[in-house]
Amino acid sequence: MFLENTVNHKEQFGWIEVICGSMFSGKTEELIRRLRRAQFAKQKVEIFKPAIDTRYHDEMVVSHDSNEIRSTPVPAAANIAILAQGCDVVGIDEAQFFDDEIVKICNDLANSGIRVIVAGLDMDFKGNPFGPMPALMATAEYVTKVHAVCTRTGNLANYSFRKADSDNLVLLGETEEYEPLSRAAYFHAMRKNQEQHDLDKAKTKIQ
Repeated sequence: MFLENTVNHKEQFGWIEVICGSMFSGKTEELIRRLRRAQFAKQKVEIFKPAIDTRYHDEMVVSHDSNEIRSTPVPAAANIAILAQGCDVVGIDEAQFFDDEIVKICNDLANSGIRVIVAGLDMDFKGNPFGPMPALMATAEYVTKVHAVCTRTGNLANYSFRKADSDNLVLLGETEEYEPLSRAAYFHAMRKNQEQHDLDKAKTKIQ
């Protein structure tokens, strides 16, 4: 379990914590846990999420197991820098959906003495690093990778397999659209999809 850093009041710098993993791995749940601890300690906490994420609630950050905490939806990373002034702790959920400026903003906040906790998908549905997450993980003091349980093998899952028939990079969804898979299960599922795609393409050519 992650333990919060001991604050050195002589050093006027904060730090960055990144919580990453696949869909259904408990990223948001862990983010909420850390933020609630800070709130209980009477620290000034602000939570932000991308405005496009309205799956559960317009203004709440909500985990898959229905834990929730009030947040401020923002359309771009630049808004966070303005709204986070005077905070002790800043939480950011679904960071993969923000533009690359989120990396500079998180580092600027940490350099100004703020503890920054970021949660997001480290890989997209194709298994590639997702948006600004690699850079956030590289510049963070602490990186926690959480795992789901593979729905097909029962092993640890770190891939988000998209069941929905869409090639868009951003597709908000839940269990109807995604399932967490282990490396082996993901490899076999993607190979099966590719074989089906090649078969459909061949049938189209014949017609």
